[in-house]
Formats: sequence, C-alpha cells, structure tokens
Amino acid sequence: MIVLYGGDYREAYCRMVAGDGEIYHGHRYAIQSIAQMAESLEEAAVLCCRSAEAYDEILDIGFRVIGTGFIPEDNMPKLLQIIEAFRPTHLVVRSPMPQVLEWAIRHRIETITLLADSFLGRGVQPWLRHRRLARALNHSQIAWVGNHGRNACRSLQAIGVKPEKIVPWDWPHTLSPKDFPAKQGPQGRDGQLLYVGTVSQAKGVGDLIEAVALLKQQHVPVHLKIAGDGNLEAFTQRVAQQQLQDQVTFLGRIPHSSIVPLMRESDVVAVPSRHCYPEGFPLTLYEALCARTPIVASDHPMFRGYLEHGETAMIFPQKDSKALANCIHKLLSYHELYQKLSLNSYDVWKRLQIPVKWAEFIERWLTPSEVNQAWLRAHSLTVNQDH
Repeated sequence: MIVLYGGDYREAYCRMVAGDGEIYHGHRYAIQSIAQMAESLEEAAVLCCRSAEAYDEILDIGFRVIGTGFIPEDNMPKLLQIIEAFRPTHLVVRSPMPQVLEWAIRHRIETITLLADSFLGRGVQPWLRHRRLARALNHSQIAWVGNHGRNACRSLQAIGVKPEKIVPWDWPHTLSPKDFPAKQGPQGRDGQLLYVGTVSQAKGVGDLIEAVALLKQQHVPVHLKIAGDGNLEAFTQRVAQQQLQDQVTFLGRIPHSSIVPLMRESDVVAVPSRHCYPEGFPLTLYEALCARTPIVASDHPMFRGYLEHGETAMIFPQKDSKALANCIHKLLSYHELYQKLSLNSYDVWKRLQIPVKWAEFIERWLTPSEVNQAWLRAHSLTVNQDH
C-alpha cells in the first residue's frame, strides 16, 4: 500500500483515460509504474489520506484506490483503521506522518518512506515533532528513508535520522535545458513574471504581489501570472485592494504539460517561498531551469548549494518584498546578467540530477536481493554526502 497525504490518483487516472493532461508532474509515471508492479503482487493499493469524498475502487489498470473523505489530522484513528483493514504486508509512506509509521512498527509491516519535505523550524513544538518522527524513521522496521532532493535529505539527518538510511530520490524528467536555446531577455515589452505552485502566504505569493506593487510605483512595467490553486479569493481581493488588476492575472490550476511552455514564454520565474514552507526541492525550479528562464528565488535553505546569487539565479531574503522587486528590476534591466543566468541553467540542472527514481526505489526494495540492497546503500546519504 502506498499512503499519500494528498494527490488523488483516482482523479489522475480518470484524466488519463479521458485524454486530459496530468495536473501534477509524475502522476502518469506513478500510475503506470504501480500498475506494472501490481502484476507481480497479490494486490496493490494507493490510499489518499485527504480526499473530497470517501471511495474504495479497483481501477481497470489493475490496482485499488482508496480515498478517506476526511482530513487525516481530524481523525487519525479512522485513517489507521482504513490502513489496517487493507492488511498490507508492505507500506510506502509518502508523507511525514509519525502515527502511520508507529502503526507500521507495532504491526511489523515492512515500510519505506518516499517524502518530499524539509524539516526546519526552531522552538519546542518543531523539536518535539522532529524528535518523534526521527525516532520512528530510525526504527529497524523502516528499511529506507527516501526524500526528494539532497538538501531535503540533509534536513532529515539534521533532526537525527541515520544518514545510512536516507536515500535522495527524484522523478524522471523528460525535458532538459538542452531542448531549448538560452534566452536573450525581454525585448521592448513589459517584463513577464510567472509563479507556479500553491497560492499561499507561506509560498511567498503575498510577498510577490507586494513586489509587483513596488515595481508599479517605480514605473517598471511588469505583468505577473499566477498558476495554481489555493487561497485564490483572498489574494484576488488583495490584488484589487492594491489596484493591480492590470498587472496580475490568476490562471488557476493548469495542466502540467502547459508549465514549461508558459515558463518559456515568460521572462522571470519567481519562487518566493518562505522558510516556514517545508520545501523538498520544488519541481518549479527544475522546470524553470529546463525552460532556461531566469529564476528569482528566496533564500530558502533547500535552495542552497544550487542557486547562487548573480550566477544561477537572483536570490533575495525571505519575506523581503523590496529586495524581491529589486532583483526582478535588475534582472530585467541588465541583459548580460539575464543571458548569463539563462546560459548557466544547464549546469545547475545537471548538478541537480539524482539517479534514484521513484519507481525503481520501490521495486528494488520489494525485491530484497543483496544486489538491490547494495544499490540502495550505494545511493544513501552516507555515500553521497558531498554531492
């Protein structure tokens, strides 16, 4: 059983059958991979812990999909009952839910994690959460601890998870910067800015809107497109209050296949995440690098070591709208800087590549030969600490 916090694979499969594009990167790949694995298993299931309605169905592609119909934090005992009713022999836990891990430990269920989270934050409450999670992840019943991206894996080590258990993983990427020429910068038009992701304060959307307001005051012509869902009503009101309706457009949720072309059409991709948001390594950054569209990003710890100010991106201190506006203005004003960042995209993209892919991780764990165990050990954080 694969336990997801969100991400409705039933909906994703229906979109596939209807010929619609996937909304989230990796859904088609994951669904096809699970179906292939299910052929050699007694039964495979994907549990969506947070779904709009309850359901339990077997897709004609060959595996079961289950939706809880509730928010897991509101009823963790019921969530554990749903897992127990399936009677899994193996669990793949995709979200840092210590209650699920502790259940697996008590019932001696073979378990791995495939997370996409960072573990930051100071104070008593984050320390207690992280201590509980690390204790569960270090238990021998949890065979491997996967996390999306090397920096996110290092954040697990920082909270006490054993590095020899931690394995960085990634999705396959069908596009690379080699598919596009470097960009020259905007030529005689308003600067086109793009944000892709969850529309929330923690993701820095409010800071980005404030930066657009500052640029407008400075008579710097820009237009921002915001693609994604979230708290759209509140941010739409904010845009109206600041009289930015001509400068900001909300696109809502768009098909994943539209993202790289939209980035290619844009002049700047903004990734203004605040430190409180538990980024793993955002797919938005991979996609912006593929499109060779220069990035303006916050100084989020998960971006360190890859995004370097003035060389591979423009970096500003989190929550600082003025600094964000200045980075955008400078990037749009200096064509040599713009061209350098676009040209350097390929080198950054290459350094970000991780050999362990989502499906191969699961497949090698499910077949516990010495060869497969050695392969996973060879890609652990202990061996790859300096990458």
